[in-house]
Amino acid sequence: MQVFTPNEIAKHSANKYLAVLVAAKYARVLNEFPRVPGRSGEKKLTTRALEELSAGNIDYQVVPRRRGGEG
Repeated sequence: MQVFTPNEIAKHSANKYLAVLVAAKYARVLNEFPRVPGRSGEKKLTTRALEELSAGNIDYQVVPRRRGGEG
Protein backbone atom coordinates (compact mmCIF):
# COMPACT_ATOMS: atom_id res chain seq x y z
CA MET A 1 0.00 0.00 0.00
CA GLN A 2 1.35 3.38 -0.99
CA VAL A 3 1.32 6.09 1.68
CA PHE A 4 0.95 9.78 0.84
CA THR A 5 1.93 12.29 3.50
CA PRO A 6 0.03 15.58 3.82
CA ASN A 7 3.18 17.54 3.05
CA GLU A 8 3.81 15.46 -0.06
CA ILE A 9 0.42 16.15 -1.61
CA ALA A 10 0.37 19.78 -0.47
CA LYS A 11 3.43 20.60 -2.60
CA HIS A 12 1.24 21.12 -5.66
CA SER A 13 -1.68 22.88 -3.97
CA ALA A 14 -2.32 25.73 -1.57
CA ASN A 15 -2.65 23.45 1.47
CA LYS A 16 -3.22 19.84 2.45
CA TYR A 17 -6.98 20.25 2.86
CA LEU A 18 -7.40 21.62 -0.64
CA ALA A 19 -5.16 18.86 -1.96
CA VAL A 20 -7.44 16.18 -0.50
CA LEU A 21 -10.52 17.87 -1.99
CA VAL A 22 -8.89 18.10 -5.42
CA ALA A 23 -7.82 14.45 -5.30
CA ALA A 24 -11.33 13.37 -4.27
CA LYS A 25 -12.92 15.31 -7.13
CA TYR A 26 -10.40 13.86 -9.57
CA ALA A 27 -11.13 10.33 -8.32
CA ARG A 28 -14.82 10.96 -9.04
CA VAL A 29 -13.93 12.05 -12.57
CA LEU A 30 -11.83 8.91 -13.05
CA ASN A 31 -14.79 6.83 -11.87
CA GLU A 32 -16.86 8.09 -14.81
CA PHE A 33 -14.53 6.46 -17.36
CA PRO A 34 -15.28 2.87 -18.35
CA ARG A 35 -13.06 0.21 -16.85
CA VAL A 36 -11.55 -2.72 -18.68
CA PRO A 37 -12.95 -5.95 -17.21
CA GLY A 38 -10.47 -8.57 -16.15
CA ARG A 39 -7.55 -6.27 -15.43
CA SER A 40 -6.08 -7.54 -12.22
CA GLY A 41 -3.75 -5.37 -10.20
CA GLU A 42 -5.47 -2.14 -11.16
CA LYS A 43 -4.90 0.64 -8.63
CA LYS A 44 -7.75 2.15 -6.71
CA LEU A 45 -9.05 5.45 -8.03
CA THR A 46 -8.09 7.37 -4.91
CA THR A 47 -4.53 6.07 -5.15
CA ARG A 48 -4.34 7.05 -8.81
CA ALA A 49 -5.70 10.51 -8.02
CA LEU A 50 -3.22 11.07 -5.19
CA GLU A 51 -0.35 9.89 -7.41
CA GLU A 52 -1.33 12.33 -10.13
CA LEU A 53 -1.69 15.19 -7.65
CA SER A 54 1.62 14.51 -5.91
CA ALA A 55 3.33 14.37 -9.33
CA GLY A 56 1.83 17.75 -10.24
CA ASN A 57 -0.14 16.38 -13.19
CA ILE A 58 -3.52 17.82 -12.15
CA ASP A 59 -4.39 21.38 -13.11
CA TYR A 60 -7.27 22.83 -11.14
CA GLN A 61 -8.90 26.17 -10.50
CA VAL A 62 -10.68 27.23 -7.33
CA VAL A 63 -14.04 28.80 -8.18
CA PRO A 64 -15.75 30.79 -5.41
CA ARG A 65 -19.23 29.60 -4.51
CA ARG A 66 -22.22 31.73 -5.32
CA ARG A 67 -24.37 32.75 -2.44
CA GLY A 68 -27.96 31.54 -2.73
CA GLY A 69 -30.89 33.94 -2.81
CA GLU A 70 -29.19 36.77 -4.63
CA GLY A 71 -30.88 38.49 -7.53
